[in-house]
Amino acid sequence: MAKTRETSNKKSIRDEKVKKKKEKERKKLERKENHKEGGASFDDMIAYVDENGMLTSTPPDITKRKKVIAADIEISIPKSEDLEPEEKIRNGIVAFFNESKGYGFIKDLANQQSVFVHINNVSEPLKENNKVTFEIEFRDKGPVAVNVKIDRG
Repeated sequence: MAKTRETSNKKSIRDEKVKKKKEKERKKLERKENHKEGGASFDDMIAYVDENGMLTSTPPDITKRKKVIAADIEISIPKSEDLEPEEKIRNGIVAFFNESKGYGFIKDLANQQSVFVHINNVSEPLKENNKVTFEIEFRDKGPVAVNVKIDRG
């Protein structure tokens, strides 16, 4: 069998690989020497966070540590207190109502919040820009207007 010849392209690729390998080894030795001479050590790279959330190079002062009581931590949203009966009745304006689909939105005049309304919760037919009184009931998907009546006064 004949021996394969090494082309100039293969030789240059092999030479580049050898050159990169030697350069990598040189850098590795250089890093080791710098570390022995007092280069950056692990302790020099540690950063601490102070009580204001800022990064510092000094460890935090233990005497400034605040005591946290686990029972005081609230993970969920606190339950809202029930409103008084007179506060439950709200005034608003029908911003949008689709008669064919049977739903719409009422804009609460007290807080400008948009509240969903379904035709099942309406006592008489609604049109856009009607002034209404209603109560808010919280359901799975959010607040819903119930007991909706047109305000004639």
